[in-house]
Amino acid sequence: MKMKRILVIGSPGSGKSTFSRKLRDRTGLPLFYLDQIFHNPDKTTVSREEFDEKLSAVLAQEQWILDGNYHRTLPRRLESCTDVFFFDLPVETCLEGAASRIGQEREDMPWTEEEFDPEFRQYILDFPKDQLPEIYKLLEEYSNKKTITVFHSREEADEWLTVSL
Repeated sequence: MKMKRILVIGSPGSGKSTFSRKLRDRTGLPLFYLDQIFHNPDKTTVSREEFDEKLSAVLAQEQWILDGNYHRTLPRRLESCTDVFFFDLPVETCLEGAASRIGQEREDMPWTEEEFDPEFRQYILDFPKDQLPEIYKLLEEYSNKKTITVFHSREEADEWLTVSL
């Protein structure tokens, strides 16, 4: 079965967006970033209702790559997708990844981060205990209905792109 609706999930700094861009470039599928849907350029956020409305519009499309976690909406996105790529990388790797993009203009964010926000850093540190168990539980529920690929390194992700596409 050909990939049509793809989720790319994992900790911030794990390499989701880089992988998503490479996947988009190789497949031609449209790429949507949940951070771009949720955040405004002035660092405010849209309302929950507006976010859900925009997400619904993406999910209704025939084909897409959807990059981001947003745990509240993960069950809904899992229901709609055909494939999942989950980046389960070491915390140190994710912290380094997030730190390395400070000051970089990125297509997945509506602003350029000027500092490593302490709250964001803590979110990454807490990701393994706060997010991973629930993500794995949800992925287990969908394991017979979706194609799920788990990466434990960026090299695994790059190898997958080379071998599988």
